[in-house]
Amino acid sequence: QVQLVESGGGLVQAGGSLRLSCVASGRTFSSYAMGWFRQAPGKEREVVAAISRSGGRTYDADSVKGRFTISRDNAKNTVYLQMNSLKAEDTAVYYCAAVDLGWDYYSVPTKEREYDYWGQGTQVTVSS
Repeated sequence: QVQLVESGGGLVQAGGSLRLSCVASGRTFSSYAMGWFRQAPGKEREVVAAISRSGGRTYDADSVKGRFTISRDNAKNTVYLQMNSLKAEDTAVYYCAAVDLGWDYYSVPTKEREYDYWGQGTQVTVSS
């Protein structure tokens, strides 16, 4: 079992930056692949970025490629989402998610159903 707590959301002007953090409880954080998802009002939740348990492989959605960067610090049980050049369409609740992949160091799950644990979400609002 792992608990995830996101932070770092807020209100920012278009073109600005934010860094989201997600801290995981437990001693086996390095066993988990991690993902960031978002859900805008009236829309389905979508993947934003994901990272393998080792941190060696990442995935970025086309809509954020070149602007957002996912990273992790296994010593701090934390995964980050650096968001630059924010746009109004990035406004959403952002969720951190985790799945225990055990021996699999390289997979980068990108589908919502592949994740077992979810944080409570943090609101990001980008004003145009």
